[in-house]
Amino acid sequence: MSPKTTGKLYGIGVGPGDPDLVTVKAIKILKATSIIFAASSTKNDYSLAENIVRKHVPEASVQTLPFPMSSDLNVLRDAWERNARAVLRILDSGKDVAFVTLGDPMTYSTFSYLLRTAREMNPNTDVEIIPGITSYQAAASMANIPLVEGEESLVVLSGAKGSDKLLRTAKKADNIVVLKTYKSFDQIYDTLENLGLLDRATFFSKIGLPGEEMIRDVRTLKSVTTSYLSLIIINRNHEIRTEQRENNG
Repeated sequence: MSPKTTGKLYGIGVGPGDPDLVTVKAIKILKATSIIFAASSTKNDYSLAENIVRKHVPEASVQTLPFPMSSDLNVLRDAWERNARAVLRILDSGKDVAFVTLGDPMTYSTFSYLLRTAREMNPNTDVEIIPGITSYQAAASMANIPLVEGEESLVVLSGAKGSDKLLRTAKKADNIVVLKTYKSFDQIYDTLENLGLLDRATFFSKIGLPGEEMIRDVRTLKSVTTSYLSLIIINRNHEIRTEQRENNG
């Protein structure tokens, strides 16, 4: 058997915030991997994912990789390439690397940009993804809201750039999750109001973290500034489904 020449890159989801929602497999790999990276904003080195890791592996050495909160593709690309090179240097030395992210690594995650860039630089990069529980899965469980039933559809979309996607999707999907609602919440609220969906929507904030919040009456949030970690679940068939259950006993 030939000796290992390059390391493996692990993309690890650590869930929405509650350390108890980290998978057993994720903890096993984190304990066995000496080099762990987490994303942070270029404005600070704080990482919620790092805090979750330390609950399970207190002695872990976690380094932050800065990713800018920017819409400038050139700025973003420079950061992706810089961070990918940092990871590839360690992999080339034969060491494994874990990159931890809130939620799931393949769902609106910084890790997906790192993965794509690393594979562009080295198509032979050895990668293993450890899935994590998403914020909207945890939110649906918290509220006892089924995300899908029977032949229903579910659409997950970002509200970071407004409500255009919500407007195009609302009449087609049975259930909708809108993530990243903080920047454009007023616009999203107005769209829900115009579509008559305010009574079918539930708002969530900071799921699994101190100060977590669930608000069933979204009307109380009109003109309110919401948290960065916020989302909305819209269940278009909620009232129909409730009536059916009552009629069926």
